[in-house]
Amino acid sequence: MTSLFGMTNAPAGFGPGSQPDASEEGLDYLPMPSGMRVYEPHLPEIADPARAAAAHAVLTRVHEALARWSAGPAVTSGEIHIPVGDLDAPVLALVDEALGEGEVAVKVERAGDRLEIQEASLAGVWRVRAFGDGATRESLLVGSFPRVALNRAFNATGPITAGPAPAGLMNGMPILTELLDRSAAWRRGDPPHAVNFSLLPHTPEDLAFIELRLGVGATTILSRGYGNCRVTATATPNVWWVRYYNSVDTLILDTVEIVDVPAVVCAAAEDIADSAERLAEILDALATDLEPAR
Repeated sequence: MTSLFGMTNAPAGFGPGSQPDASEEGLDYLPMPSGMRVYEPHLPEIADPARAAAAHAVLTRVHEALARWSAGPAVTSGEIHIPVGDLDAPVLALVDEALGEGEVAVKVERAGDRLEIQEASLAGVWRVRAFGDGATRESLLVGSFPRVALNRAFNATGPITAGPAPAGLMNGMPILTELLDRSAAWRRGDPPHAVNFSLLPHTPEDLAFIELRLGVGATTILSRGYGNCRVTATATPNVWWVRYYNSVDTLILDTVEIVDVPAVVCAAAEDIADSAERLAEILDALATDLEPAR
């Protein structure tokens, strides 16, 4: 039979029998990302009922904050603080155990002070540790993203705005001009503006030049979900490097965003509502365990 292309025989390597039998050799796929983090509720072991009751009271306040939180015009709108600095260490350990550890971790280093912020397994609940002057201050907060991490994010080293352009630039100067103009014009409520270096033609010199001119900020964020997303503040207001890595730590997307904080590290309103429901279930289970001691 003559084919549509006028050929009487199929070319070598095509047609029935030309491909390996999947039942014998198996299909050879590229490795897929793995290790996605998912929510796993965990109840702390109750060894001391009095301490467990104190932890239950703190968690109740967290649940009330989740239930009444509402989104506002800014990403940090409606943030609610729950002080825990006066709790005994064993009580705080029970609270930590019940809340678990979530996907997003934040580090802020500026002027001798350091903040370590960890999102709980309940999205929108954040554990904040502030280090400075030889003391450690701790608190819990409920919100989309911690305001304190944004207040200190930029102007750590200051952008470098002068000096001759190095050799080897291709698109570095126009890209930098675009980013600086967008940064200066950005206002709260504006949509994010992104430059995708994974798709945009550029040289290594372009990238080094832009990084140098934007400067280095104080806030670094790691979001561990399906692979990793590393978000770093520059010293230029509202300009963030956002880099996505797969599960074997290969860079798959390299972008710069002009926004108050990239959405990938924020808890959505739906997530916070879901956290309120999950924490209510944890509180009910803890209350049942505490009943004999009351």
